[in-house]
Amino acid sequence: MAFHQQYVSIEQPAMSQLIRELRQNLKLTQEKFAVHLGVSFPTINRWENGHATPSPLALKQIEMLLNQLSESADAAVRERSQEIRGKYFS
Repeated sequence: MAFHQQYVSIEQPAMSQLIRELRQNLKLTQEKFAVHLGVSFPTINRWENGHATPSPLALKQIEMLLNQLSESADAAVRERSQEIRGKYFS
């Protein structure tokens, strides 16, 4: 339960922006991002359009992905990922 509480503070407009920013940082379409996270394309689409929010488990996967990208050999990807992580998961 404590895990879920960590993400309660991310409001819907920010959640949509987080998903979009991360997907664009990875240079992935919604379809490819969905495959990457193990969810369906409509799920990603609903998240980005503010019609649904990711589950706590999906948010944990997103945060873990940002952590991995924050250590990327590509400086631009690393910097952008660290910026996104700090903005939403600080």
